[in-house]
Amino acid sequence: MQWPLVIALFTLLLGVPIPAVAQSATPAAASPTAASGDFAGLVDIGGGREMYLECRGEGSPTVILEAGAGNNADTWGAIALPLDSSQTAVLPGVAAFTRVCAYDRPGTILDYDLNHRSRSGPAPMPRTASDIVADLHALLTAAAIPGPYVLAAHSFGGLVVRLYAATYPDEVVGLVLVDAAHEDYYAAQREALTPEQRADMARALEQGPPELADYPDRERLDPDASAAQLREAAAASPLRPLPLIVLTHGRPWDWPPGYPAAALEAAWLPLQEELVALVPDGRLVVAEQSGHFIPGDQPELVIDAIRQVSAAARDPSTWETSVASTPTP
Repeated sequence: MQWPLVIALFTLLLGVPIPAVAQSATPAAASPTAASGDFAGLVDIGGGREMYLECRGEGSPTVILEAGAGNNADTWGAIALPLDSSQTAVLPGVAAFTRVCAYDRPGTILDYDLNHRSRSGPAPMPRTASDIVADLHALLTAAAIPGPYVLAAHSFGGLVVRLYAATYPDEVVGLVLVDAAHEDYYAAQREALTPEQRADMARALEQGPPELADYPDRERLDPDASAAQLREAAAASPLRPLPLIVLTHGRPWDWPPGYPAAALEAAWLPLQEELVALVPDGRLVVAEQSGHFIPGDQPELVIDAIRQVSAAARDPSTWETSVASTPTP
């Protein structure tokens, strides 16, 4: 199977956006602390490891951006938008009204752009959502990033932020899930594919694109183990009532010939509705002009969702109905 086809097949599964012509970026200058002011640099998280963190803006709650599989912090910036785009990217858009931080997971890149490999130190692969949650918590602690947090995540990152909320419920006051993976979608996708299609996809993902043959540290994830971790954690610590917006794509995914496009698309929306139902008064927004990569197609929707959730975290009366502050029995 050709690697471009694998990118297309797994965009929905793992969150890697299709490569686009990106804007050039000028790295922000590092400051002495990530707790305030513009910051872009490495943070020592212990154990001989450093992770790249970028923060901008002021205010509370602090928004933490979690990228989809394979993507680093740049996926939230202007560099991820087409050259001719006049839109405001998510990270600077959110920085206009509150503190916002994004980071590089180990082995990540931007749109398979060889010039934008992870600035964080490597980690053993494959990784699970639990590994990522542990890293994120260590990073936020080491960098003294003040809570509480609104967590905004794309695709596979949805598993990560929900697991974070189950593990550290007192730290999380809002969620924005952007075409986020549901733990049951992986099994539903495999069920719809033929054995040959499943084998081709698994083999191509394991081998990776030839352009990254010199990058053995590239991110490789275990979605099944991650889904199992989330199920167990959510059963033990259900999501507390909090402001939640789920954004989902409005343009059906263009699956290659021979693949069960209708069945795969039909499995997606009901699971997005299940995500909305995780809390009372959750909201579902369909990004009518977007494919899976909503942060690049319609970043203004992501920014607005984060604005609404952040405002509700500060003042629940801004939500259409009051958001409870204590868990339901």
